[in-house]
Amino acid sequence: QVQLVESGGGLVQAGASLRLSCATSGRTFSSHTLAWFRQAPGKERDFVAAINSAGYAYYADSVKGRFTISRDNAKNTVYLQSNSLKPEDTAVYYCAARQGFIATTRDYYAYWGQGTQVTVSS
Repeated sequence: QVQLVESGGGLVQAGASLRLSCATSGRTFSSHTLAWFRQAPGKERDFVAAINSAGYAYYADSVKGRFTISRDNAKNTVYLQSNSLKPEDTAVYYCAARQGFIATTRDYYAYWGQGTQVTVSS
């Protein structure tokens, strides 16, 4: 059974940092692209960042320079280091996986976690 389990969310003040983790199990994802999306209340689920099997990373403009995605294939885990958090970063953060190139559209991703809440107060 394939599972992606996010952790590391929480309530922080603006300017703080959080490190989100997504542990994968049930199959080997070392050859997959791993990504983070987020969904704020009443809004669409938006792309945040992705990293392919070669370690190349791509970011949404809204988080570029503040967030860093990384992966540890030995631990089957993908991370999202989120710095200089802003109230507009408040959302449920989801990790996702797909076989193949980086995509920024959720429909391309076959595997999803349940999400972790990030709330940034002003």
